[in-house]
Amino acid sequence: MASKKIKVQFKQPVLTAISYLLPLIVASGLLIAIGNLCGGSNVESLEGMTVPDALTTVGVFGMGLIPAFISGYIAYTLADRPGLAPGFLMGMIASFLGTGFLGGLIGGFIAGYIALALVTYLKVPKWAQALMPMMIVPTITAILGALIMLFVIGEPVMALTQALNDFIVGLDQSAKLAYGFIIGFIGCIDYGGAISKVPNLVCDGLLADGIMEPEGIKVLAAMVPPFGVTLAWLFSKWFHKPIFNNEEVENIKVAFPMGLCMISEGVIPIAMNDLVRTVCATSIGCGVCGAISFFFGNASPVPSGGVFVIPAMSEPLVAVLALLAGTLVTGTILFLLKRRIDPDAVDIDGNFEEEELDLSEFKLS
Repeated sequence: MASKKIKVQFKQPVLTAISYLLPLIVASGLLIAIGNLCGGSNVESLEGMTVPDALTTVGVFGMGLIPAFISGYIAYTLADRPGLAPGFLMGMIASFLGTGFLGGLIGGFIAGYIALALVTYLKVPKWAQALMPMMIVPTITAILGALIMLFVIGEPVMALTQALNDFIVGLDQSAKLAYGFIIGFIGCIDYGGAISKVPNLVCDGLLADGIMEPEGIKVLAAMVPPFGVTLAWLFSKWFHKPIFNNEEVENIKVAFPMGLCMISEGVIPIAMNDLVRTVCATSIGCGVCGAISFFFGNASPVPSGGVFVIPAMSEPLVAVLALLAGTLVTGTILFLLKRRIDPDAVDIDGNFEEEELDLSEFKLS
């Protein structure tokens, strides 16, 4: 009989945990934003509490649950129900240590793999098997995980978290331009795919620690690809240079409203027909958007929502300026890079006939 083996995972537990976490962050962020816009503040007692105060305070409560959520659902993904309770406890330890999102992430994997190892390898008498998922595994996992979190990795993770936060907060203006461009560029390079999720995860983690400027980049840059592609299509109509086939035009009409809600995946069908040119144009536009947003200190307390959360940002006018600039850059580059095509002509391999660019034919309609 083959011995059981534990499969090491990282990506899937994190993505699953984030899927559970996002509704909490969105709801909490909106509550804080609405409360603050109405003059509310975070309070610690019922005495004199107003409705705006209540909204802001509940939103702060929700943000405080982020380490527990990320830790609990990572452990749940790895070990199922026996990992959930100790995972939440590791998240609370992360909050106690002040390690925020990063501490919750690490605590979730510690709890998840301990619980999974116990479920896989621990042998108990038949009468105790029913107690495994509800008492034995959670209790042993919580004890071992707490000891590791508090006495082994606690101080190093605290130091790492503080160093990362100090680094972001301490950036000068020129560095903010560079890092804002990089975050925006990478965060949109595959339209919500695996590469984009890395910087976006970092932005979410910094938001959990109260650093909201990177989250502003994430929200705004995600809207640039669909808006920029739509602008390129409009340029093609104004200057009588068809660069999209009829099917792509229909996809653009779907991608634009998706972009309003910060869903950049609508660009994928368009990009796949001309990947290099489209990715170059959209990534540069996203980078410009991120650089402007970060340089002028625009921050978003909400990690999702598209144009509908711009009023809740710290600098709404900057957010609009950054979004328009990124859109203009993307639309212009894509319009210039893509070659003229016959929208109705397709060869046997599915490639559209192209013509060389002739600037002399450009004229305003």
